[in-house]
Amino acid sequence: MISSPAVETSKVAQTFRQVEIVDVIRREGKITVESLADRFDVTLQTIRRDLSDLAEAGKIERVHGGAILPSGTANIAYEQRRNLNYEGKLEIARACAAALPHDCSVFINLGTTTEAVARELLSHRDMLVVTNNMNVATILIPNDECQVIVTGGTLRRSDGGLIGNLTTNTIEQFKFDYAIIGCSALDHEGDILDFDIQEVGVTQHIINQARDVFLVADHIKFQRKAPARIGSLADIECFFTDEPIPADLAKACEAWGTEVFVGEADVDAAKYSAQQDVA
Repeated sequence: MISSPAVETSKVAQTFRQVEIVDVIRREGKITVESLADRFDVTLQTIRRDLSDLAEAGKIERVHGGAILPSGTANIAYEQRRNLNYEGKLEIARACAAALPHDCSVFINLGTTTEAVARELLSHRDMLVVTNNMNVATILIPNDECQVIVTGGTLRRSDGGLIGNLTTNTIEQFKFDYAIIGCSALDHEGDILDFDIQEVGVTQHIINQARDVFLVADHIKFQRKAPARIGSLADIECFFTDEPIPADLAKACEAWGTEVFVGEADVDAAKYSAQQDVA
């Protein structure tokens, strides 16, 4: 049976639309059926069929009302993560940087959000930054008032991270005022998760060697799964994110004494910093 030109045109349009849908989800992390229908000027039913096709192909993961990038036992590509929810990470980074005083020692670990924090520290003075993230070290080069120490370790070429025994041995030589850590996923019980067992071990050492631990993670981390447990939100002092967290988890954080800053909470974060300076 020969397809009509109209049918062929429809199939081509569908193909291009689905490619663009995947690109949109990669940029924004999560997308709704309604927003996609508006974007492409098609019906909700058409978008639902597109999402079903893409989910069956393993390119996306369906969630209630929309879709997200697929998650599993392996992380998504680093450059892809860099562009994922860029504006949300920028808000988180600004709030976190506002909470850090001048004249302090900080450890910054792996992740695109921790790199965003590093960019916001270019005007901080009299800082010592230790990092196992080659990208963070490069970002901080222009800040002459920031001494940068790189831990050493086995280079993970995919993201410029340093991991392994040499990394943890270096971390054990310090006691940091603050640690800025990221993660790959969070669950509603407050567990902080990652994909790489070696990276988990490094992060646990960082937490042990810091007086105050700041977690920077956007809302998309609650939509992802990862197999290895770093620790709990109960183990950290401040959690910086870009959208309100689940109500039950917010209550748990309050009970744990974990402060949660949502969005570009510069004022509240600065208050935290001032309190620490006084203490």
